[in-house]
Amino acid sequence: MYAGTATASVAAAALLGAGTFLMSNTGAPVTDATAAGHTVTVARSVTAGHTAPSTGGGIRTAGAPAPARTRDPLVISHRGASAYAPENTLAAVDRADALGFDWVENDVQLTKDGVLVVIHDTDLKRTTDAEAVFPGRAPWAVKDFTAAEIARLDAGSWFGAQYTGARVPTLRQYLERIGHNRQNLLLEIKSPEIYPGIERATLRVLRQEGWLDSSHVRDRLVIQSFGANSLRTVHKERPDVVTGLLGTPAVADLPSYAEFTDEINPSYTSASGTYVAAVHALKGPHHKRLRVNVWTVNNRAHALRVAGYGVDGIISNAPDVVRKATAIRAAVGAREAVGARRAVR
Repeated sequence: MYAGTATASVAAAALLGAGTFLMSNTGAPVTDATAAGHTVTVARSVTAGHTAPSTGGGIRTAGAPAPARTRDPLVISHRGASAYAPENTLAAVDRADALGFDWVENDVQLTKDGVLVVIHDTDLKRTTDAEAVFPGRAPWAVKDFTAAEIARLDAGSWFGAQYTGARVPTLRQYLERIGHNRQNLLLEIKSPEIYPGIERATLRVLRQEGWLDSSHVRDRLVIQSFGANSLRTVHKERPDVVTGLLGTPAVADLPSYAEFTDEINPSYTSASGTYVAAVHALKGPHHKRLRVNVWTVNNRAHALRVAGYGVDGIISNAPDVVRKATAIRAAVGAREAVGARRAVR
């Protein structure tokens, strides 16, 4: 299902000194300044697709959980490459593309006049100049502003002067840009309890923009949310669409979620190898093993830790940092596996 992510080669890992890297991988979280040097674009590789429309209900198990893998997980750019450009803007999408990342994550909410916009917070204060442009409109909630009003706001200067004038994109504008870049989308329906009908509105825009055809649904789109009922609605409306539940449900409750969701996506701080194995032991509505994508991992040490759990994907503000760490880990694992096979002979 997940088509494409940029990875480093085994040869590149050897040149980087993989063993030394792994032993010293306890750095502090990446900041804008420390991440700035990681801007090398590498070739993308395409992985096989998956998913077919659901043909029945019920819970299916995937057999014994596989051991933690040494291959590198899929790396997903959180709100675009948001360590390097203002989150959820087109600039962040383009930066992720320049770094070689196919998958980007975003957040959608509804304006007062029913337009879907791409922004994380339910208010406009942190990432725009709404307080200055619209004084007296506290608490500056997204739902209290029209799309035209939000389009007036500067969504970039808070991050850096070079991004002054960046705007909060509509979902249509966002889809146009990632379509132009041939990127894929992990779309979060944000705070659905605030926005009745946001699921159908989101599906309508996705359909109108060509994102619900067979190729996009099969390989290029996942819809996620913290709201289980929201995902149930999406699954009911479009059972072919891949969905992901954000959070860490109790293991005992996982079978009930597997009826309508294909992924369980927890915070990296709440994940463990045991939990990942429990998720992987189940199959979702598309008869595929449930996947696990953890968030939000921004440094080498944490990337290596969750990769060791056997996660399928890692969501990151600094995806290049995670890619480097996990690719080297995969290279070392592959080298060790070759050595073990030779020893057996």
